[in-house]
Amino acid sequence: MVWVAFALMTGAAVLAVLWPLGRARGAGGRAPEVAFYESQVEDIDRDAALGLLTPADAAAAKAEAGRRLLHVASGASATGRSLFATRVAALVALVAIPAIALGVYARIGNPDTPDQPLQARLAARPQEAGVQSAINKIEQHLAANPDDGRGWEVLAPVYMRLGKYPEAARAFGETARLLGPSPERLGAQGQALVYASGDSVTPEAKAVFERVLQISAADPTARYFLALGREQAGDKQGALQGYVELSAETPADAPWQEEVRARIVALGGTPPETRPPERDAAAAIRDMPQNEQQAAIRGMVDGLAARLQQDGRDVEGWLRLTRAYAVLRERESALAALGNARKALAGDQAALGRIDELAKELGLEG
Repeated sequence: MVWVAFALMTGAAVLAVLWPLGRARGAGGRAPEVAFYESQVEDIDRDAALGLLTPADAAAAKAEAGRRLLHVASGASATGRSLFATRVAALVALVAIPAIALGVYARIGNPDTPDQPLQARLAARPQEAGVQSAINKIEQHLAANPDDGRGWEVLAPVYMRLGKYPEAARAFGETARLLGPSPERLGAQGQALVYASGDSVTPEAKAVFERVLQISAADPTARYFLALGREQAGDKQGALQGYVELSAETPADAPWQEEVRARIVALGGTPPETRPPERDAAAAIRDMPQNEQQAAIRGMVDGLAARLQQDGRDVEGWLRLTRAYAVLRERESALAALGNARKALAGDQAALGRIDELAKELGLEG
């Protein structure tokens, strides 16, 4: 196995380095000193032969040289023993310890398990691999066809679910640019911008939500985030007013009610009484006798028409009113609602586009 070969190669490399170093130090640590004292003895004999030293002095000098030579020889032996001990310690540290670790791993580990191939790792997570593969294909398509609005519309919510908020904001923005700035598309773009900035309503996000209200004045998402932006900017009174109005004008069972009412309390306000859920009113109408149903529906339609006469900026309201007249088979009223909507929304090309689309859908063109 590969790891065994690596271990053997490591041990061989350690021995190859330590052994020559140990031998060099052991061989070179004694020879120069011994040769020096041997030359001293030769000098003493020469001086005695020349009569420079008496026999007694020559004997004493030789004795001193011999003593020093014995001392050096004894020190060299100690050095050799120290070198041997150093070599053994190094071998234990660099060879024995890895060998012991290798043995322990072989006993409690699983060295025979082969590496898992890349394909097997991908197969272990087929759903994630499939999603990422689809994303890659769409991204490649959009890189080559950046004006494909449907492609951006498919990709945007995927980015949102994956937490890629900057990418989601761009994708929703491209969708709105290419397919029309509906409240849903712009609202999603604004939310992605908020999440991308750490839940902060940035000036860019604020501008997007303000565009939403230009199309649909009652849009709850835009109203909530604009109120949140005022709160973050320090305008607590303006934020409180926005939260209270949103809570009061939307159904009690709306998913945002709990959060909105909690923020009202946090700002020192009192949550207002909310209107009954719309689905409860619809259920009540369904339970009425036929003649009473028609009267209730008529009352709701007339109330919506009266509200739009007061504030005609609500494109969603105009769409609901026109559909209601179409369901009631009041073609003239539906055509009149379309005409009034076009007047009230003049200058808002996105809103007018939605009105025209509904007219085509209901066969009310011309």
